[in-house]
Amino acid sequence: MPPRRRTDPLDGRAALQAWRADPDGAPTAARRTAVRFTLEELADVAPGNAVEVRVPPDGAVQAVEGPRHTRGTPPNVVETDPVTWLELATGEVTWHAAVATGRVHASGERADLAHLLPLQAARVR
Repeated sequence: MPPRRRTDPLDGRAALQAWRADPDGAPTAARRTAVRFTLEELADVAPGNAVEVRVPPDGAVQAVEGPRHTRGTPPNVVETDPVTWLELATGEVTWHAAVATGRVHASGERADLAHLLPLQAARVR
């Protein structure tokens, strides 16, 4: 069963467009909505609980099929800042480039999201 959406897709796409129009000047609320929307998109295209994707302070989601963790630090974690996450989701930066430059911290055998990014729904201009 896919996770329940918290962000209305119309609001999410509008927030994403606002961020794309002015990445440095977009309102914080728009950036947060865009991050949450794209995290929910990731969970839709890669349902599961094997990887925890953290984008502090804006959101986190569990995604990718595989063993579920229940306590403590999950074995597969991806963490990045909101701008990097949105750039990954929209295809402005590649997974490999973001990891190589230290903009993404990924640990665990399932933590490579290169095959899932960019998100198709986030690429719409």
